[in-house]
Amino acid sequence: MKKANPFSTLSRFEWGLWLLSLTVVAGSYLLSNGDILSLLASLVGVTALIFMAKGDVLGQILTVVFSLLYGVVSLHMRYYGEMITYLGMSMPIAAAAAIEWLRHPYEGTREVEVARLSKGRLPVLIFGSVAVTVVFYFILAALGTARLIVSTVSVTTSFAAAYLTYCRSPWYALAYAANDVVLMILWILAAIEDITYLPMLACFTMFLANDLYAFINWRRIQRRQGEN
Repeated sequence: MKKANPFSTLSRFEWGLWLLSLTVVAGSYLLSNGDILSLLASLVGVTALIFMAKGDVLGQILTVVFSLLYGVVSLHMRYYGEMITYLGMSMPIAAAAAIEWLRHPYEGTREVEVARLSKGRLPVLIFGSVAVTVVFYFILAALGTARLIVSTVSVTTSFAAAYLTYCRSPWYALAYAANDVVLMILWILAAIEDITYLPMLACFTMFLANDLYAFINWRRIQRRQGEN
């Protein structure tokens, strides 16, 4: 795989989206006087997503870092579902996905080889999502998780997105977009109680924009790779 500067591969639009994401996140931090860990997690997160949208394994590596930081922030807010999801599921799956992406570069480039979701993996996605939802609902209830239902839905969408990412499927981006909407609800409720969590709301708002772009770009990549 070529090891060129990853930022040199960004298009003008991608540079604009990334810089806008950084500006929105940093601006919300300054307005709310938020904690530095939330800001750092948000900055790493939006940077990870722009490279995920490119199909660049660097995005997966940064996702591992984001998952660690976000898990700590969630612990402080008693969002145990988010903490367990990101530290116990999203982070290890992102690490496994990074290895999978490194094993499947497209023609020796930094770009991952996009794959179609096979019939054998679809049942894993469906039954895995159902099992995760049921199991985590009772675990989170026992832990006294804040906003139990919303937190449980977040676990479900996180699992689906992480699994689809591992499968190198463009549909991962729509699953993450659904997760972004759920997380925006969670952090709106948190920011109402404590304005210092506003950066996390800004973070997932920009996550949504990045994930929608990622789906469009991955479909474009898939068509181009198919033609070649």
